[in-house]
Amino acid sequence: MANEKPGVVPLKVVLNSPQFVEAREKMDLPVAFGVTVTNEPFFLDLAKMPHLLIAGATGTGKSVGLNTLITSLLYTKHPSELKFVMVDPKKVELDFYQKLEKHYLAVMPGAEESIITDTKKVIDTLKSLCIEMDSRYDLLRKAEVRKLSEYNEKFLKRKLNPNKGHQFLPFIVVIIDEFADLLITAGREIEEPIARLAQKARAVGIHLVFATQRPTANVITGTIKANFNARIAFKVKSSVDSKTILDQTGANRLIGRGDMLIVYPGAADLVRAQCALIETNEVDRVTKFIGNQQGYLEPYLLPEYEDEKDEDAAGAVDLHKRDKYFEEAAKIIVQSQQGSTSLLQRKLGIGYNKAGRIMDQLEAAGIVGPSNGSKARNVLVDSYDTLDRMLRSLDNL
Repeated sequence: MANEKPGVVPLKVVLNSPQFVEAREKMDLPVAFGVTVTNEPFFLDLAKMPHLLIAGATGTGKSVGLNTLITSLLYTKHPSELKFVMVDPKKVELDFYQKLEKHYLAVMPGAEESIITDTKKVIDTLKSLCIEMDSRYDLLRKAEVRKLSEYNEKFLKRKLNPNKGHQFLPFIVVIIDEFADLLITAGREIEEPIARLAQKARAVGIHLVFATQRPTANVITGTIKANFNARIAFKVKSSVDSKTILDQTGANRLIGRGDMLIVYPGAADLVRAQCALIETNEVDRVTKFIGNQQGYLEPYLLPEYEDEKDEDAAGAVDLHKRDKYFEEAAKIIVQSQQGSTSLLQRKLGIGYNKAGRIMDQLEAAGIVGPSNGSKARNVLVDSYDTLDRMLRSLDNL
């Protein structure tokens, strides 16, 4: 039942509440959602959800909910700890966050815009995230840990060697504002990378947040429901829509304006809450404040993904057409004395296929030995001086 005197719940009140301030230190990705019906601050750890689906009819609070989630994370996490991949098919909802490009955003190499609006680029980015996920699993396996927080803790204690490809890994939160629109334009091609990420990415710190105003069964499929254990429903038009999102009715009886129902792992029942409000002018001020601070030289780069259909046909290696990363890759290999394709992927931020082609060129140039099955190749050059002479002779070909 609606209050006789409705009041706004400012996000600042929840963020500054003693309960949230105390709890956020124990959370990997703390999100202050709003207040419950008993006026208690309501917050959750996105890392434990581990993926979130937000659905509701137009004008019921989805965009505000996304801004609340993003701002909570900006408020609590340093740029070194967190990166966002933002997808905005409408081209206007997430545009404010463009200013955070060199602080909090992750992009593919060569991307023209840091907020993705083109469907083809969304597919490539999701497949790039799958490469990132596999690469992170490889690092976790080598570090003998099972999740990202353990890996980063081990790295910060200097128990991992950066020369072997190890580095501090930030959480990556993928925000897709209108998921249904992507499914319509991209079809089945987008479902495979989403399914892979939803099933496996949680342990390596990649989390998905999807929003849609079309909560139908062909959008919120069985795969989505199985892997998105945390779901938020704002007001919807029918009990069928409510059942599609939450597996029970109730969202159709909400009063709108940020009134929401939440189901999440560990909850005995649905939780009703009022979403905290952050106005668009406040989001603009927050992003300008962060954007005006000293940032990194470039956004966080995801691995390069190349569609196999676009790759050159396989053939003999032509050292006249060396890859632009060839010289840098050679120096990395000689410095580490490890002929590893995965090392090149990590250090150069490129895909497996491209790293493999560079490794073939390094073999043709006599810098590494032939493929050795699953083991790293032998490095045939033991000093930078020798490498410099070899590189000069290649320039004279």
